[in-house]
Amino acid sequence: MFSWNVGKDTLYRLNLSYNSISGFEMQPWKSMKILDLHSNLLQGPLPTPPNSTIFFSVSHNKLSGEISPLICKASSMEILDLSHNNLSGMLPHCLGNFNEDLSVLNLRRNQFHGIIPQTFLNGNSIRTLDFNSNQLEGLVPRSLIICRELEVLDLGNNKINDTFPHWLGALPKLQVLVLRSNRFHGHIGFSKIISPFMSLRIIDLAHNDFEGDLPEMYFKSLKAIMNIDEGNTTREYIGEYYYQDFMMVTIKGLDLEFVKILNTFTTIDLSSNKFQGEIPECIGNLNSLRGLNLSHNDLRGHIPLSFRNLKMLESLDLSSNKLSGFIPQGKQFGTFGNDSYYKNTGLCGFPLSKRCTTDEIPYPSQEIEAKFESGFEWKITLMGYGCGLVIGLSLGCLIFLSGKPEWLVWIINKNIHNKIVRNKRSTRKRGARIS
Repeated sequence: MFSWNVGKDTLYRLNLSYNSISGFEMQPWKSMKILDLHSNLLQGPLPTPPNSTIFFSVSHNKLSGEISPLICKASSMEILDLSHNNLSGMLPHCLGNFNEDLSVLNLRRNQFHGIIPQTFLNGNSIRTLDFNSNQLEGLVPRSLIICRELEVLDLGNNKINDTFPHWLGALPKLQVLVLRSNRFHGHIGFSKIISPFMSLRIIDLAHNDFEGDLPEMYFKSLKAIMNIDEGNTTREYIGEYYYQDFMMVTIKGLDLEFVKILNTFTTIDLSSNKFQGEIPECIGNLNSLRGLNLSHNDLRGHIPLSFRNLKMLESLDLSSNKLSGFIPQGKQFGTFGNDSYYKNTGLCGFPLSKRCTTDEIPYPSQEIEAKFESGFEWKITLMGYGCGLVIGLSLGCLIFLSGKPEWLVWIINKNIHNKIVRNKRSTRKRGARIS
């Protein structure tokens, strides 16, 4: 048991993180602002921080029991991190609206059940909501639409039963959306919002029951995954000086923990749903994409040749679909192994052992493609061929229909006569020179 009996009126900051403290007696500190107890061995009920606290973290402990509504009396709270504990029960309704300064609410990896708080204050400052790995159910709160500062929304690994929250596309700063492993269902469909999700760059909708075509409209709107100039971009992490966001990324079945989220990291995971149809060509415009997982769906057709524009792509998983045809070659595609295309019996070409037939190759050779890559010369050439073909066919039809048109015979005879006259003149001139 750790007890602090001094500085009750003056203690401003207390950091006891990364120790082996198993118990903590909260004191009536009047000036406490930062109280950091994360990564200890704390057990028992959740201690209630002083009302003056702006930062309170007890993550990575063994706390149990429910959250007391008294925590909502901390009217200055900006960052509240209760993640990675054994806390349970229903969430107090006041958690979403007990002050306008709350920026981070992290309840990841506990055992909370019931619904997510449905009410958020107008003009709130919420930047991160992380409820991942609990047993929450119900709908995504529609009141989130007023969280205009929201950058990270992680609702993964719960029991939420809802359709795709397309209205979140109106949030101007939303960068991370994680809905994986819930009970979301139905078509993602279209949005009435002009250019939705323009700031979104990390999207995880895996392991749900979404169906229908892949959402082409949304892919076209993901401006934050297009044309990132890393050379002129300052590398930063999502978060603030004292708190930075955490997330889990699954790459080919392997869970990777990101203790910080770099502002240039981009990924899309739509795996393990019921998506059908073809892969949209417009995904090839997301040329700053680093990870793409469309595996375990019912996708058909070819892999778009536009995928060769994904020059930053580090991880690709198209396995367990019904894709067919030629695998695009060159550039980053030489780095992907067989597992990227596993259980697509119709695919052929490197790195698979199955070779493509002539009908399956979308273009004759890499050399010809390289010549026409600029997109200018081949257009002029085709225009010339097209014009010549039209004129030739027109003349042929005219001759065939009229038998022997007099005007055409006259032109040909005149050309022949002129050539004969020129030949005779040149012969006479040569004879005169010899003599």
